[in-house]
Amino acid sequence: MDHQDATEQPDITLFRGWKDTGRHVWSPYVIKLEARLRFAGVRYATAIGSPKTAPKGKIPYLEFRRPASASPLLLSDSSLIVKSLVALDALPDLNGGLGPAERSHDMALRALLEDKLYFYHTWERWVQNYYAMRDHALWSIPYPVRVLVGVLVYRNTVATLHGQGTGRFTAEEIASFRLEIWKSLDALLKASRSSSKDDNSTSFWALGGDQPTEADTCLFAFIVSVLICTASPGSQKVVKGFPVLLDYASRIHDRYFPDYEKWTA
Repeated sequence: MDHQDATEQPDITLFRGWKDTGRHVWSPYVIKLEARLRFAGVRYATAIGSPKTAPKGKIPYLEFRRPASASPLLLSDSSLIVKSLVALDALPDLNGGLGPAERSHDMALRALLEDKLYFYHTWERWVQNYYAMRDHALWSIPYPVRVLVGVLVYRNTVATLHGQGTGRFTAEEIASFRLEIWKSLDALLKASRSSSKDDNSTSFWALGGDQPTEADTCLFAFIVSVLICTASPGSQKVVKGFPVLLDYASRIHDRYFPDYEKWTA
């Protein structure tokens, strides 16, 4: 059901960084925003965009325009975009009905994904699988300039990961950290699916409720990002080894993204 009447819906354009029409893109933050919009039945258009024109210099960002408004709002950062759209009454508050404990659990799950697992994935993609990541992330930059820009991005990423802490661990240690997180998420979703009263064709949610929360947008996004990214073969193998993770993402995709190409098993 649409959050707003069709005549009142704003014009929304999501800048995803890649062409890939009808497909999920590698960025979990783009997938997260698309899931957030689709959970609410909000229509939107997609465009490529560029970090150069993004308000905070990063993908994704979003243009929001009311039907009667002449000037659009340009919003950046996936979490801040969601908060802004909720404040503008363009999205419902998914966590509005949660109690204090559930809110804390939801926030902790998002932090685990966005503030911890994200950096392990970044290391895997840019350090272990540099060429695949470079050519995908910098697809719009022609050779030989892409080679030079790729080196600069690599150096900056390595420095960031070292300062953040991930870059100080060995490959084996990072792999074990990733596996530990995915095991915990698998256990969480097993419990949620077991407590779900719905049949096998409908979605079940991370916190075990009848409706999605903000955590589900993140969890779905990180699973799908791994499944479609050719620069994260280690994580992809791990995720494909947990049938419940695949079932969770598959049900959400089939229900909310029927027009998008699905990953291969």
